[in-house]
Amino acid sequence: MPASPITERKPVKDLQKVFHYTDAMSRKPTRDNDPYEYQAGFGNRHQSEVIPGTLPAGQNNPQEARFGLYTEGITYSAFVAPRHVNFSTYMYRVRPAAAHNGYKANIPHKSDIENCLMTLNPRVATLAEQGEWAPFPLPKEDEKIDFVDGLHTLGGSGDPNLREGIALYVYMINADMDQRAFCNTDGDFLITAQLGNLDIQTELGKLFVQPGEICVIPRGIRFSVRLGPGHSVARGYITEIWGSRWELPDLGPIGGHGLANPRDFLHPVAFIDDNLHEDWAIVNKANGLYHAIEQDHSPFDLVAWHGNVVPYKYDLTKFSSQNSTSIDHTDPSINTVLTAASRDPNTPLADFLWFGPRWDVASNTFRLPYFHRNSATEFLASLYGNGLGRSDDFLPGGGSVEISHTPHGNFSEDYVYEMQNQVNQPRKILENQMTIMIESSRSFLFTEYARTGCGTFKNQGTDPKVWDALPDKFSSYPNIQKILQRAKEDREARKQRLETFYDDDRLAELARQ
Repeated sequence: MPASPITERKPVKDLQKVFHYTDAMSRKPTRDNDPYEYQAGFGNRHQSEVIPGTLPAGQNNPQEARFGLYTEGITYSAFVAPRHVNFSTYMYRVRPAAAHNGYKANIPHKSDIENCLMTLNPRVATLAEQGEWAPFPLPKEDEKIDFVDGLHTLGGSGDPNLREGIALYVYMINADMDQRAFCNTDGDFLITAQLGNLDIQTELGKLFVQPGEICVIPRGIRFSVRLGPGHSVARGYITEIWGSRWELPDLGPIGGHGLANPRDFLHPVAFIDDNLHEDWAIVNKANGLYHAIEQDHSPFDLVAWHGNVVPYKYDLTKFSSQNSTSIDHTDPSINTVLTAASRDPNTPLADFLWFGPRWDVASNTFRLPYFHRNSATEFLASLYGNGLGRSDDFLPGGGSVEISHTPHGNFSEDYVYEMQNQVNQPRKILENQMTIMIESSRSFLFTEYARTGCGTFKNQGTDPKVWDALPDKFSSYPNIQKILQRAKEDREARKQRLETFYDDDRLAELARQ
């Protein structure tokens, strides 16, 4: 018997065309065009030095740090928080952050920031039905918009001053942050790149973030966003959480591995600016308002650091998806990349979910999502490819939303095809695309920018005609009225039989018979 021909695997260089990161056949933990080094692992205490031997041995705050550096700490939690939720980082820097020339309050900017996402704020409102945004508008070529000016709040729930809640943003930029850094003192930023590469410099080092990757900047960490080489514009999504932090979800019966694996989260290594003595502005977002610190030295002057308040990034093409291998459609929670806890131990504040290429193998099963009215608010965004939007107008760079308990489900040609065909063969789905979902237990309120200002929003009430493809087949089922009548008679007869057991006289009469 002749041997089967050997199929040679060939690497796929375009990460937007891979089924999984391993299709690239890379031995590196990063994409080929990523210029930086990283440290791997989620939840670790990392350390890094520009000059070896800078970190003090056996202590955090020596009487005199090496090279005349200043020790500076940043805490993310209460001093007495239990060890597993205690977060802090020690930094050894050229000038302390306290050395500055003062604050400027309420600086002018072009962003649309709204952080009081509560009913008492007249500038935010609920949506009566599903909503959808066409791709959010990119900056005009004759206007330079950097990250500070390119942030726009879509909606959310809560208030950063209460240390509880969530906000969704989009960013659209066409310029680097020139001699200014950003510091979010309200909450953590989870940044998802959709268009254009981002070169992000943080106090603790550099991150290169591309479409299909995410990064998290912890509350209080300073950073600057620049466009990657060859890119003149960028767009993406940001999820900000207040009073919580992003964590890996517990895996339960999945075991020790799967979904987003800890080793695939990458943290920066220490980096110091070449020119330390320049004028800088540090733009602080505090309670949704912009203030600025002016100083005559770079904020990126760390020679060494150690701790667990560290930015990180993750490549979504590395997600190890899990799913049903026998029957039924698995709940979307099986696609959770990161989760943020709420004060309710049984209900997260938010989940960040991945929907990318995977095998679909459930047998004797309607494989698409069933119609549902979930308690969660769901915001969907397509990063590239066809996406998983609720209409044909859903394109990369836009978004769609269903508020809590809004009835929704698919009514596409694929849905009708699934109903009419008994498909039991394994198949690859969602190839050459990537969609994310931010799912929150909160009912969102939406800003004026989201409802009218961006110019791309429309209430996406379903055209009743689409349901003609899903007719009422129950009413036309053969002899259905006779079947219903028989079921009614059977229920009545059963009720009469049971009544006998509650009537002592009837039971006595039965006993005499």
